Amino acid sequence: MDIKTNSLYAQMQSMSMEAMGNRLPIGEENGMGTPAVSKAGGDFGSLLKDAINNVNELQQDSGAKRTAFELGDRSVTLADTMIAGSKAGIAFDATVQIRNKFVEAYKEIMSMPV
Repeated sequence: MDIKTNSLYAQMQSMSMEAMGNRLPIGEENGMGTPAVSKAGGDFGSLLKDAINNVNELQQDSGAKRTAFELGDRSVTLADTMIAGSKAGIAFDATVQIRNKFVEAYKEIMSMPV
C-alpha cells in the first residue's frame, strides 16, 4: 500500500500542494522516509480511492485486534488495540472532514450563476 498510516498527514499535504499547483517530484522524500507523492500517479481519483481503502484497512485491522483481545489472544496487547482504534478513528475523522469539504465546494459551485 502506498499510503502508510504514519504518513497520512504528509500525503494530505502533498495532495494540497498538488491542488495548488506546487507539485513535488515523484519519489522525493518528505522527511519521514516515505515518498512525498504516491506512486499511484497524478490522478486525483486514484489517490482518493487509495486513501479510502487505507481507512477501510485501518478499521478492519482495528476490529480484528479488538476481537482478538476480547477473545483472550495473548499476542495482542491492550496498547496495540487502543492504538489501532485511535489510528482508525483519526483516519475516519479526516475522511469525514474531506467529504464535508467536497460537499461544501460542490454546493458553492452549483450556486454560482452561469
